[in-house]
Amino acid sequence: MTLIKSISGIRGTVGGPTGDTLNPLDIVKFVTAYATFISKSKGQEGSGKIVVGRDARISGEMVKNVVCGTLMGYGYDVINIGLATTPTTELAVRMSGADGGIIITASHNPRQWNALKLLNSEGEFLNKEEGNEVLRLAEEEAFEYADVDHLGKYIEDDTFNQRHIQSVLALQLVDAESIRKAGFRVCVDAINSVGGIILPDLLQALGVDYEILNGEANGDFAHNPEPLEKNLQGIMGRMREGGFDLGIVVDPDVDRLAFICEDGTMFGEEYTLVSVADYILSHQPGNTVSNLSSTRALRDVTEKHGGKYTAAAVGEVNVTTKMKQVGAVIGGEGNGGVIYPESHYGRDALVGIALFLSSLAQKGMKATELRKTFPNYFIAKNRIDLTPSTDVDAILVKVKEMFKDEQVNDIDGVKIDFPDKWVHLRKSNTEPIIRVYSEAHTMEEADALGKQIMDIVYKMQG
Repeated sequence: MTLIKSISGIRGTVGGPTGDTLNPLDIVKFVTAYATFISKSKGQEGSGKIVVGRDARISGEMVKNVVCGTLMGYGYDVINIGLATTPTTELAVRMSGADGGIIITASHNPRQWNALKLLNSEGEFLNKEEGNEVLRLAEEEAFEYADVDHLGKYIEDDTFNQRHIQSVLALQLVDAESIRKAGFRVCVDAINSVGGIILPDLLQALGVDYEILNGEANGDFAHNPEPLEKNLQGIMGRMREGGFDLGIVVDPDVDRLAFICEDGTMFGEEYTLVSVADYILSHQPGNTVSNLSSTRALRDVTEKHGGKYTAAAVGEVNVTTKMKQVGAVIGGEGNGGVIYPESHYGRDALVGIALFLSSLAQKGMKATELRKTFPNYFIAKNRIDLTPSTDVDAILVKVKEMFKDEQVNDIDGVKIDFPDKWVHLRKSNTEPIIRVYSEAHTMEEADALGKQIMDIVYKMQG
């Protein structure tokens, strides 16, 4: 598998030849490039602190040792927070006053994958320019490491899980008292990673009774770890047996969040953000942001509360940048990513869980009842396989021209907004394909719209 390098870090399968997989030599080079970038941006020579946290992947211990040793060799003190969620690591950077952070996780990718995600001193992902500079340094720089008197120190600090939970409980709109009074019982699929460590503590702090499925944090995932309906038959079946108010599903690094209703049906991954936003906006009117491929339901809910919805290019850093620009009080991504600025500018399933339970408790509703209060949309996800000679940019320009009488957004591919549906074409950064996402009031209509646009593109390809 080719090692995938992007502005947010590197990822790949573990084991195999250098330059083609995630292996110790490439990890050293990339981490050194990151350390060099941080040093230059801070105007210092390899001094300061870098936080390192990881999910429970089988390769995590190996990757962590290489990462920490490299940072120390460059001269940075390392704060290793151990097995921790992505949002926990993000918060730890800020809480510890560190110069940056590295998260060792491949998010929802299968067990053989791992990755490095890079953070700035605010605990937020590097932007495009910063990420490109790290990539440039990794390819061009002749590195120089610290001498024996200036090696970094190694510090272990396992307090950040509890500090993360306390920060969630301190959020003004987390109504822990109402949650406790509601007497919720939930079922959690922790997918054999760090959710199995931190979510029991969060639920206990909120007074919620729980059962954990796949709770052993060994990285040997019990099923495909992406929190989509086709991968969640185990917890959906357990929910259908009864006795639970809600099912909670996270991915291995706990930044994505999906809910399952009390009857075993999916609440809908796209509706995680919609439901949390509706709760926030009912208490704190304001603006919202999601990416172009997310459901229109967020726009509908935002406008119902008198706010303004804005779409951002796909990618968490693009969403957070746009949120800051428009002063959004809540935002995120339709893949179950909730970004709540009062906590921090990063997707955080713990924040999402606490706010969602607060909403359920205050409204006195079942999950199925809450879901019915939102506009109903369905998203179809298709792809167009490209030939080596395909000029994707030219095709997207032609599509934009064909639909110039509709509302068109071209900040990230081409999105065409019709009065009652939309379609978004976007070139993949990692595969020779065009992703075609379409949304309408029925799945059949959404799929038909996507296929209609795909047919147009295929004809352009000849």
